[in-house]
Amino acid sequence: MSEEQKREKADAAAAEEQKQAKADASTKPSGDQAEAASSEQPASDSVKAGSAGEQASDTAKASVSQAPVREAVASEDAPAKSDASGAEARSGGAKAAGGEAPEAKPAPAAAPMSGEPTAAPGADVAKAGGAGEPPGGYAAAKTAAPQAGAEGAQSREAAAGGSEPGAEARKPRAAKAAAGEPGDAPEAERAAPSDAEKEAKAKAAAEARAARANARAAKAEGAEPEAPKEPSPNQPLLDRLVAILKEFRADAVEEAFINEKDGHIPYVIVKAEAWPDVAELLRTHGELKLNYLRNVSGVDMETHMEVAYHIISLETKRNYCVKVKTDRESPSIPSVTPVWPTANWNEREVYDLFGIEFPGHPDLRRIMMADDWVGHPLRKDYEPLDPEV
Repeated sequence: MSEEQKREKADAAAAEEQKQAKADASTKPSGDQAEAASSEQPASDSVKAGSAGEQASDTAKASVSQAPVREAVASEDAPAKSDASGAEARSGGAKAAGGEAPEAKPAPAAAPMSGEPTAAPGADVAKAGGAGEPPGGYAAAKTAAPQAGAEGAQSREAAAGGSEPGAEARKPRAAKAAAGEPGDAPEAERAAPSDAEKEAKAKAAAEARAARANARAAKAEGAEPEAPKEPSPNQPLLDRLVAILKEFRADAVEEAFINEKDGHIPYVIVKAEAWPDVAELLRTHGELKLNYLRNVSGVDMETHMEVAYHIISLETKRNYCVKVKTDRESPSIPSVTPVWPTANWNEREVYDLFGIEFPGHPDLRRIMMADDWVGHPLRKDYEPLDPEV
């Protein structure tokens, strides 16, 4: 309920009380009769006056209980206001009995209801800067902003009038560029090698590889004979593998040994031209049954390239490794993907990173680097086209 509706209801209730008081005053006897009655029966008049006051109070209470508007106001206002209204009604009744007309009093302002907006004390005080506000409040910040803008404009004008900080540094570079001198080029441009530098690096790398190979050969020739070692537990497996391969093709095996550092796995080196037939024999032979190709790895030996095939028999659980050598300038080894399908992606990876061709592969293309990538990153003579990569 709004304040205006409350005031209208309070005014209506006050008017009803005033009307009731006038009606009670009209029933009072004339002055002479009142004086005679007063002189004859003072005690009775006092009793009557009290009775009249009580009757007026009862009438006011009845009017309060019977008037729906008064009841609505009393139900919404505080209990203290209801008691004050009853006290005013009783006072009015007593004044009417004494011959005095009650004075009409303005209705008190209704107390605000809970939930209605009220002005907080001190709300009209200007802020001096709170949490998240600039020092001195927003008003001070607005005043300081134009001053900061003016100072910035003055500093820019002063800089425009004088020399810029980088102007002196740019002049020598511009002069060098006009004269055709190298100048201060970016690091990436200066780091990019020329064709002559690339050729020199490739020549130096080739000489270093040859020197290391000669050193290894000289060490092997001049090394003292080692004491005989105990035979490897897998030596019988290697001997049997070599015998089977020589029975199949006498010139197929170039070298055979036990790799002690790799768990005594039997290793054989097979010629590249014989490799497809040897691979088919290893898979179908009744004694070997090497039916699963575990891994294919490429190796850059600087003097030549190698590809190592790790094969296992899922029935006998025996492991073997076959190596195939190829030329470094134009490396090529026949594909064994038709024999072991797991060689498909492995051979593609070796081709991508080492540049070894696999004739007979169903889909030989790069698998890791982009199709337009220049060179093969795992070769020891690899030179990146972009020095920043």
